[in-house]
Amino acid sequence: MVRAHLFTPDLRPGDAAGAHTVRLRRLLDDLGHVGELFVEHGGSDGPDRAALGLDRPTRPFRQYGREVAAHGEDVLIYQLAIGSVVADFLLDRPERLVVQSHNLTPVEYFAPWEPHLASAMLWGRDQAQRLAGRASLGLGVSAFNTSHLESLGFVATATAPFLWAPPAPGAEPALEASSGERRGAGEWLFVGRLAPNKCQHDLVKAFAAHHRFWDPSARLRLVGGSSSPHYERALRQLVERLGLTDVVTLTGVVDDAELAAAYDRAGVFVCLSEHEGFCVPLLEAMHHGLPVVAFGAAAVPETLGSGGLLLDDKSPLAVAAAVARVGADADLRRAMVDAGRHRLDELSLARARTRHAEVLAPLLEGRT
Repeated sequence: MVRAHLFTPDLRPGDAAGAHTVRLRRLLDDLGHVGELFVEHGGSDGPDRAALGLDRPTRPFRQYGREVAAHGEDVLIYQLAIGSVVADFLLDRPERLVVQSHNLTPVEYFAPWEPHLASAMLWGRDQAQRLAGRASLGLGVSAFNTSHLESLGFVATATAPFLWAPPAPGAEPALEASSGERRGAGEWLFVGRLAPNKCQHDLVKAFAAHHRFWDPSARLRLVGGSSSPHYERALRQLVERLGLTDVVTLTGVVDDAELAAAYDRAGVFVCLSEHEGFCVPLLEAMHHGLPVVAFGAAAVPETLGSGGLLLDDKSPLAVAAAVARVGADADLRRAMVDAGRHRLDELSLARARTRHAEVLAPLLEGRT
């Protein structure tokens, strides 16, 4: 049986790409293509094994071909998100290679804020272009990502949705069946690391308009750690200048229970991000029965589908008015919640596993 080995630069709790990678290993195990999960940073060497959902240890990536024997029929699957020495390692390997893209954030978002991260993004793009000539398959978790792979030179490509699953029963607060009824739009929520491409500054400006002209009791909660200290500092200064320090909360990193509680208390999930390779929090919001209002950029329209209200204008007043309408119309909220549940079914873990098995079958069965 062909072995499939996974390679990822980073594997830490709370990272969406990492959770996807762990679920992909489970799928490959279930298909009989049992291999190792190789990492550069994180993994099972620390206290995070249980939090990551790992059923066996990870390995340092340089052990492949040394402590772990390499075979010519092996399939190596690399998770691409940023520049990494893991990619350089795989460029020099002869085995068949699959590059699965979680998308590379365009460098222009980070260059003014964190030049060192911008350099890592440029490095990742250069590596991806070189991997294109080496890979047997470029695999996107969204058609948006697949299109990006093709622009980098990947010839054989396919799309298989992100492997997402809701928390296990009992791992989060139970929601009332009437959640679509009992929520208005009094508390806005967005979940995602503080980053220029996610545009939390646009959220703050839209919320300021909503707070001033529609609902002075409204609140905004921004959940997630920071990938840019300079951007975070500017964001906090914006909140202060707009006089919103009492009604806008930046939570920082939260655990699973705190995240579930944030979804549970929110009235509407608002996403104004300009660059997402998939956007897992959209699924989390739909799972928690939240109506979703989102700006239609990058992979967001594809992930959201008909599961929420998609905007083509994210000017502050346009966003504020859209959220106000959702808050004022109980029938609309119920319809949006129902549409979100239907979209979740379309993106279920079972369906995503089936699609991954389909697109990987030729390589795993030794076909071209």
